Amino acid sequence: MLRLVLSLALLDPLAVSEVSQRNVPVTRVLTPDGDRMGYAPVPRPFTGARRLSGLLLGHDPVSRSDVVCGGTVIGSRSRSLVLTAAHCLHHEGRPLKNLAFLPGYDQGRPPLGVWPVVRTWVPEKWRSRPYSPDLVPYDVGLVGVVRRKRPLEAVTGRGLSPLTTTRGTKLRGLELLGYPAGKGYPGTTLYRCVGDAAEALSEGPGLMVTHNCHATAGGSGGPALYGGSVAGVVSSSSPLRDAQGYTVLTRLSGAFGRMLARADHSMRLMPTS
Repeated sequence: MLRLVLSLALLDPLAVSEVSQRNVPVTRVLTPDGDRMGYAPVPRPFTGARRLSGLLLGHDPVSRSDVVCGGTVIGSRSRSLVLTAAHCLHHEGRPLKNLAFLPGYDQGRPPLGVWPVVRTWVPEKWRSRPYSPDLVPYDVGLVGVVRRKRPLEAVTGRGLSPLTTTRGTKLRGLELLGYPAGKGYPGTTLYRCVGDAAEALSEGPGLMVTHNCHATAGGSGGPALYGGSVAGVVSSSSPLRDAQGYTVLTRLSGAFGRMLARADHSMRLMPTS
């Protein structure tokens, strides 16, 4: 299935493309009231994991472009960590600046506040190599937000537990959350897509692919939820011209668990403001 990965389009948060509404065959749309990309707006008020999700904003000082991605609060002892995609933190091999997380963001409003990012973590491959398709299995990152007298999880609720999986794991009934942008999507509204995921790559830690959802720019970094936990993040998709679009998810592997432990330890040592 390696050919599948080589045809991926990275969901570039700096480039919003026109979106065709004829991507996922209607028989493959599992989301109630889902459109032809497989997505439907999340009902309000946001509760549970949907309240933990939000926008991750940043800036590329070289291109002078703003970044818009998704992220979700992940449970930690520091109560200050957010899960996202690595390419939402490093663009073209350089770290992005002025990052901030806005949990529960909805139509221009950050009801749970704006949380500046003070630290980021991505796999070493993302810091030392230019982008190539073989980096997608490692497209996962963490950010630590400012530690106030009331930490992030005290405001959003307890963060999600990570569900680590190994290569070949299949998961049915995942819920993808994100803020899709482009034709027909405002980029400021939380959407959901229900999908079944199977293995997409037989090398390294592996990847998950769902043919029930076709994520667009702006969807990067959003969580893939399963049974009250988070099993991965939205990373890439087939090109938007693909008549049978799909989305690729970076799974949370054992290496991610080690990165999470290091990030949590660092954030616990950081003083509150």
